[in-house]
Amino acid sequence: MGAFGLWGAFPLYFSLFDGVNPIEVVAYRIVWSLAFCFLLLLFIKGSWREVGNTLRNKRSLGLLALASIAIAINWTTYVYSVATDQVVEAALGYFINPLVSVAMGVMILRERLRSPQWVAVAVAGAGVVIIGVAEGAAPWIGLILAFSFGSYGLLKKLAGVGAVPGLTVETLVLLPVAGVVLGFFEVQGSAAVVDSGWGLGVLLALLGPVTAIPLMFYAAAANRLPLATLGVLQYFTPSVIFILGITVFGDSVNTGEWIGFTLIWIALAIFSVDAIRRSRQPSRVDALEVAEPT
Repeated sequence: MGAFGLWGAFPLYFSLFDGVNPIEVVAYRIVWSLAFCFLLLLFIKGSWREVGNTLRNKRSLGLLALASIAIAINWTTYVYSVATDQVVEAALGYFINPLVSVAMGVMILRERLRSPQWVAVAVAGAGVVIIGVAEGAAPWIGLILAFSFGSYGLLKKLAGVGAVPGLTVETLVLLPVAGVVLGFFEVQGSAAVVDSGWGLGVLLALLGPVTAIPLMFYAAAANRLPLATLGVLQYFTPSVIFILGITVFGDSVNTGEWIGFTLIWIALAIFSVDAIRRSRQPSRVDALEVAEPT
């Protein structure tokens, strides 16, 4: 609950960066996440060795490099959604993400779906279409968030690297890009810290622990809780984001969008009930693995 609650409250934190270019925010998030990961590695036994092994393994390094691109796209889109007051659509992305992961499992990993899962995917797909029709355009922010995070989860699963060592390598890969971005804003004279002072600088530095601490909570929970329990708890994050969107951030939701969201919630209920029922049959091992949120 700590992990999913903190992820759900992210819009409140990122709203503090209104007026700061989302790309610059992501660049700072990369730099300070890497710094915080280095600190964590000092206290996690064997983690430095795992980072070194990953950097020497071309397959793992390549997969994490692709994962770093996916998460950079996800982070940038998420910060943009908060900056432009489209928080409800961000919630949509994380509601449908588990179903996108199911679809990727079928198409890429050749996993087979059970009948309830097919029903859930179909119902959720209908919900997304209805939301698109109600908005008069495809819900691009939600779709980009869902597919970028689904891709991130898939690549992380294929890489098989621990949470903190994996995040360390991902942010290390992105560090040169972040350096170029921050250098560009500095040269242009529009760097956020220069314009806004040390207070904003502290908030940007805290992006390191803000990123890593929920991930640590999740990793600890993943070692203690059944997968089905994690799967159900995962929906707490977009639920909190959705509530914040319609209350704190004042997003409007029209009738068509309510219908679409309702269908997605029905799909998630079908999916969750099926996952719980399957968790009670340990001899059957084809249950879906839930990707780590970020």
